[in-house]
Amino acid sequence: MPDILEIIKTVILGIVEGITEWLPISSTGHMILVDEFMKLDVRKDFMDIFLVVIQLGAILAVVILFWSKLWPFHLKKTAVKPFFKEEGKAVALKKACNNYVHVDKILLWVKILIASVPAAIIGLAFDDQIDAMLTGDMRAFVVAGALIAYGILFIVIESLKKREKITDLNKMPYRTALYIGLIQCLSLVPGTSRSGSTILGASLLGTSRTVAAEFSFFLGIPAMFGASAIKLLKFFSDGLSFTSAEIIILIVGCAVSFVVSILAIKFLVSYIKKHDFKVFGVYRIILGILVILYFAVVN
Repeated sequence: MPDILEIIKTVILGIVEGITEWLPISSTGHMILVDEFMKLDVRKDFMDIFLVVIQLGAILAVVILFWSKLWPFHLKKTAVKPFFKEEGKAVALKKACNNYVHVDKILLWVKILIASVPAAIIGLAFDDQIDAMLTGDMRAFVVAGALIAYGILFIVIESLKKREKITDLNKMPYRTALYIGLIQCLSLVPGTSRSGSTILGASLLGTSRTVAAEFSFFLGIPAMFGASAIKLLKFFSDGLSFTSAEIIILIVGCAVSFVVSILAIKFLVSYIKKHDFKVFGVYRIILGILVILYFAVVN
């Protein structure tokens, strides 16, 4: 059983994850920075797992909040059997599909999977290099550079934003989804922000802020589940296992990130209906400068 201090640290990390995972300000970057000032008293192998698996709580919040937009199956009172009795099988099958499947939601998942492929390929191919950026001596400066660079991009792109061509997620072309997926690969650099890169990419491609944010939320589902699965497989394949205290820390972290994520997502959805993303760009620049100054002095 972890002591109360470690539980408090875990709660703080869960709050940071829940807020920063969905706001375009880099959750990984913030988690790394928090870890510099407030370290959990755990072994390094577990901490590497914790920083990724804690995202499962955050992604569960998306699944629950957007369940009606994501779940493609539904049931009606009309049964399939009568169709086969009264009409031909082709007509019956079509009616059955209309009764039990939302085709537009199936197509949305196709777009999500198309957009997820590039980052999955590059993430698997360069996993060791990415881990090196997350754990190396220069990781704070990598994070700071990414925070500042994308902060500037947010301000510039919002200032130059043209007419929104895509205001309905279901009408997003497959090609646009693929391009957003390619841009998502940039988020593999710590400090970039997965939501930040995908929202920027979607905005550049002419989507509304609401469509950009929602598609970014949905892309997180396969991305986070995939990243967590890979980390866990590596962890267990190396013959490692969790202690009871570590399991409790994981559960607490995921639970807190889940609750906070619900609040953060609702805030962002409400905020972008009336405001742009410039404030997040300003925040990123200020934080990046502070990080550089701090580590320049400390080191």
